[in-house]
Order: sequence, then C-alpha cells, then structure tokens
Amino acid sequence: MAYPRPGWDLLGWVALGPLLALAATAATPGAAFCEGWLAGLAFFVPLLRWLTHTMTTYSTLNPPLAVLVLLLLSAYLALFWAGVTAALAWTTAGLGVGALWLAPAFWVAGELLRTYLLSGFPWGLVGYVPYRRLPILQVAAWTGVYGVSALLVLANAALARAWLARAWRTAALHLAAGGLVVAGAWAVGTARVAPGPPGAGSDPETRAGVVVALVQGDIPQAVKWDQAFREETLRIYAELTREAAPGAQVVVWPEAAVPALVRHEPEVMGQVVDLARQVGTPLLVGAPDSTGSGRAIHYLNSAFLVTSAGLQARYDKMHLVPFGEYVPLKRLLFFVEAIAADVGDFTPGRAPVVFPLPGAPFGTVICYEVIFPNLFRQFVREGASFMVNITNDAWFGDSGGPLQHLAMVPLRAVENGVAVARAANTGVSAFVAPSGAIGPALPLERRGFLREHVSFRREGTFYTRHGDLFAYAMAAVSATALVAAGRGRAG
Repeated sequence: MAYPRPGWDLLGWVALGPLLALAATAATPGAAFCEGWLAGLAFFVPLLRWLTHTMTTYSTLNPPLAVLVLLLLSAYLALFWAGVTAALAWTTAGLGVGALWLAPAFWVAGELLRTYLLSGFPWGLVGYVPYRRLPILQVAAWTGVYGVSALLVLANAALARAWLARAWRTAALHLAAGGLVVAGAWAVGTARVAPGPPGAGSDPETRAGVVVALVQGDIPQAVKWDQAFREETLRIYAELTREAAPGAQVVVWPEAAVPALVRHEPEVMGQVVDLARQVGTPLLVGAPDSTGSGRAIHYLNSAFLVTSAGLQARYDKMHLVPFGEYVPLKRLLFFVEAIAADVGDFTPGRAPVVFPLPGAPFGTVICYEVIFPNLFRQFVREGASFMVNITNDAWFGDSGGPLQHLAMVPLRAVENGVAVARAANTGVSAFVAPSGAIGPALPLERRGFLREHVSFRREGTFYTRHGDLFAYAMAAVSATALVAAGRGRAG
C-alpha cells in the first residue's frame, strides 16, 4: 500500500519492522525463510495485480490461468525476501540480536541480486517508496536507489530492535540511533535540493538547456496495430506535433507510436520526414524495426531521430521484457508461445546511443529499461546532456502499473543528476528534474502535449562514475556477516 496505488508511502518506514523482528527471533533460519516468503508473496501479489489485466486483455490466457501466472511470479520474487529473513535469522543466532542492524545490508544484497538474476526484475524495490520525498532521494546520487532502500530498512530495523529491547531506555536509544541516520540523510538531501541564490541561473531562460515537447496520443492498445486505424494514428500524432512544436528543439513521441516498420515503408517514413520539415523541429519517434532478410529477420523495438533531412540516428532497445518481447530459454519453454500467443520475438540492441541533437545530445531508454539503474547510467556516461524515456503503458490499463513505472524515473534522475523527459502512449507523460521532482505531467488516458525547458546535466554524480559500488559493498558486508555468524554458531 506504500506504492501507487494507493501510494501511502509513510507505511514504508514501519511496515517491515514486524517481519524483521520475527526473523530475528525465529526458531531456525528455515522458519524465518518461510515467514519471509509468505510476507513477500503477500507483498508482490497486490503490487503486481495489474499483470492479470495485461494477460487477460492482450493474450489468450483466461482469468484463472492469469492469476496462476501472477502467483508463480510472485512466489519466485518472494524468494528474495525469504533469503533476507533467513540470513537475518542465521546472523542473530550467531552474533546476537544486535545483528538486526545488518538488515539494510542483507536487503540491499537481495535487491541487487534481483536486479541481475535471470535478466532481472527490480520492480518494487523498497527505495522507490519515497519517490515524492526529494530530500531522502538525494542519497541516490552516491548509492543509487539501493541507498534509499537501505535507509528505509534501517528505520524498520530500528523499530524491530526497539520492540525486542527489554528496557524502554534501550528501546529509545535504538529508535534514536535509526532516526539520527535518517535525519542526517534528510538534512544532506535538503541542502542538495535547496535553490541557489537569486540570479544564479534560476530563471529558465538563463539556464543551459533545451525546450522539449512530449506528445501523448492515447491510442488504445486494442486498435494500435489495426491497419485500418494506422492513418488515424498518424493523423493524431501529426496534429499534436503541430501544436507542440513551436518553440521546441525536439518533439518526442512514445514507444511504438508509429505502428509500422518505418525504415521499410517509404510512404510512412515520408510522412514523418514531411512533418519534421513542416514544423521545422526534429522528431524522436518510437517504432518497430527489422534487420536481415529471408528467414534471418530480426525485429527490434527502436527509437528514431528524424529531421527534415531524413533519418539521423536509431537506438534499439537493449533490455527486452521477458515473456513480453521474447521468450527466455525458448527451447525449454516452448509451451509459453502456445499459451500466450502475443509474446513478441524481438532481438535486443547492442549498445547505447546518444542522439546528436545540435548542442543537446541526449539518450533514450525504452519502456522497461528505465527500471535498470546501471543500464540508464551508461547513456549519461556516453555524454547525454539529458535523458528521454519513451514507453507504452497502455498494456497496464487504468491501474497502478503506470504510476509504479513513473515512480522509478525520479531515482534515475537523481542517480545521474540528469533531467528526464518521459513520453507515454496513454500516460503518464511527465518531465522530471535532476532533483527527482516530477514537474508538468499528463495523466492517464488523456490526449495532449507538454512543452517544457529541460536543463542540462551540469556535472557527473558519484553513482554515474562508479555505479553500484554501494550495493556491492553491502553484499560484501552481508557475506562477511554470514561467515562470522557461522563461526559464532559453531563456537
């Protein structure tokens, strides 16, 4: 409930306390594993409930089978919670109840593993809970989202440690210790997001940056790929672009906005180029692409930079959605395509691309890619002065899914000190400042456009330079603690 919807984020500071206390007092690590797994299952099923809408609406799965798939995915993801609680039970048995303070390290190690294992699925990391609390988010400039997760788990560990204390004075000391760390992080973050002195580039007209326009076509997924509706789709985007373009240096369309293989359909590409010429503004257009010929055709989910001179550059999505854009272990899981006929067969791109907008080079991540911190930072390291995220969240319907997706973007902005312009087919399109503040936005299922001054990245962050160093350090602390606890138990 701390995540959208309903988004009661303050619950995130206390909700894990009981689980951590249970883990620290469990009879065995196995018992703690079961408790953690049940808690994880109770978390992921409602968090990801929008998946049933996606599966029943856009595939051949019936509701009971869709619920089964949701339960299986949630059961897998709950294993990471179970691993944390089992590790905590192991260390408290060997080192004493004070090992509860290791909970942030164990939790971060679990989230790091979830980010990379089996292609990764870091949806619902604890660090995304306070995405609207800008001072707390600022720690991500050094630690990535994992540092924000650590702060929330630390607060919960302090609560659990206080609950298990035998005297109220001891309980108060534990609460004060956890509160002091969180307060320190808040103070540092507050100083980081504080506005500069008057005249220090606070006027949008004097800041280095570029004006970006976002168009949200709000094309229903049910008709998006209908050939009979294709001309209407292009008309809608052309009309919105003409309204949005004045004063903008680039106009951004969402993921797969053009329902055509534009490089292989000259008539469609001609329409897009003519539109760029009419408005006098480059267009960033999401569309599928293909390479090869005959039996060796590879389909790509791509973004194209188009000007009046034609196609200037292309980026192909590198991190595809498993069971959405491709079937992992296809030979082993051959039955998946028979069950879910709409699973795509895309090929991943090979490298990040920085689009050569004059004076304003920028990177683009497509949909799901924005949830991977290390992938996002590659574009900034390659020289992107601001970032664009194009997505098609129509798959999620009017659910918490699009809002949960948006909640991850502020962390990417803070991690790299970079502004992000987000264009979504059905919403939520928005501008996110380098501080993580979500600016002008278009809500779900509304057609329209946004135009905003986007500031350039002024300097790199520690996270951009060093990546997940904090998370790997927490994993090393976790491993060391497990070894030490093993020796303690043996003794």
